[in-house]
Amino acid sequence: MFESLSDRLSRSLRSITGKARLDHDNIQDTLREVRKALLEADVALPVVKTFVNQVRKRALGQEVSRALNPGQQFLKIVESELTQVMGEANERLNLAVQPPAVILMAGLQGAGKTTTVAKLARFLKDKEKKKVLVASADVYRPAAIQQLQTLAGEVSAEFFPSTPEQAPLDIGRNAIAHARKIHADVVIIDTAGRLHIDEELMKEIQQLHQALNPVETLFVVDAMIGQDAVNTAKAFNDALPLTGVILSKADGDARGGAALSVRSVTGKPIKFLGMGEKVDALEPFYPDRLASRILGMGDILSLIEQAEQKLDREKAEKLVQKVKKGKGFDLEDLRDQLQQMQNLGGISSVLEKLPGMGNMAQMAEQSDVTKQFKRMEALINSMTPAERRDPELLNGSRKRRIVQGAGADIQDLNRLLKQHKQMGKMMKKLKGGGMNKMMRGLSGMMGQGGLPPGFGR
Repeated sequence: MFESLSDRLSRSLRSITGKARLDHDNIQDTLREVRKALLEADVALPVVKTFVNQVRKRALGQEVSRALNPGQQFLKIVESELTQVMGEANERLNLAVQPPAVILMAGLQGAGKTTTVAKLARFLKDKEKKKVLVASADVYRPAAIQQLQTLAGEVSAEFFPSTPEQAPLDIGRNAIAHARKIHADVVIIDTAGRLHIDEELMKEIQQLHQALNPVETLFVVDAMIGQDAVNTAKAFNDALPLTGVILSKADGDARGGAALSVRSVTGKPIKFLGMGEKVDALEPFYPDRLASRILGMGDILSLIEQAEQKLDREKAEKLVQKVKKGKGFDLEDLRDQLQQMQNLGGISSVLEKLPGMGNMAQMAEQSDVTKQFKRMEALINSMTPAERRDPELLNGSRKRRIVQGAGADIQDLNRLLKQHKQMGKMMKKLKGGGMNKMMRGLSGMMGQGGLPPGFGR
């Protein structure tokens, strides 16, 4: 996410952060590069101007000249101003009303609005422990209602049925009435999108807003359309009293212009980021964490939260106990570790949240580590339980059977077995006690610029 912006900004700031003394010239040179990086990332020009002026004002003031490490202080100023541009802190949904709290979703066609309705329902159900009802007032797009019904089933949300023959206003009113009957805490209404902003769309959604009086009116916009995302958000904000923005497809946005511009241009907070196609791929938006990630300083808090939610503690504990008892680390254990990594969004998602590992995340993505993980998993799945427990059983004919079943080749299997053996050795060192031994084993494993050997090939 935001790889190109992160890369450009890191390069622009690298030269100045190590300096023991900052003057007008080197600050100006660095800010010129920062300005270029932001404009190339499709950040709105007024936002870039304000940002650069604020950084310059603070950098040329007492804040840097009195600092013990002026270069590091300059980086802190940039981080602080980036956070300010995006909104300072996470803004939660306002659900403290007499139930049901009504959330109205708006946006253009193709922005991922219907999928986001399901993701939000899942989030509210899992994190806020709310009973959620979803309804579709999109009577124009073929199969929109059916799509929401399917997604509601996936996330275990209540679904209020509607038909294309009904008026959107009636659907909204009836859905709220039904929500009261079943004691739902939240009603999310999906509205019709259009391929472009038009008067008819705006009139309809204004009428819906007036009649339903939602507590939250959220605008869903595709982060990947960059500057256009800001323009459409502004148009909707002029027509509707928006309470927040959800940036969908943020995981595919290499530039980051929308995330850095939307708050300043609309005055409305980004409340969530859509981070993938799965129904659990919705993250609350934390400006300070994102600023840290953009500057290559990592985002440990989000990684910890993700790990707490998605890692299987029971499996992890079993592995620890197994290692302590001196039992070998077999291929089933390796498969579990690969699956746990996938649950965290893959190795590149983990690396980009670790301080100073942004470039490694890009390397992992370029060498398509996720694809290689899947190939490794397919190879392990092609083995019998006995082979997984004891790889020594793998003779020539067994290997041929396994690679045919996995659609891989012998080199892939040999590489997997070699990596498994190295991990087994590392686990033995861990059993012997001492973090130093484990770290030495780990550093021995890490080849190819920090990725496990073979991942760069």
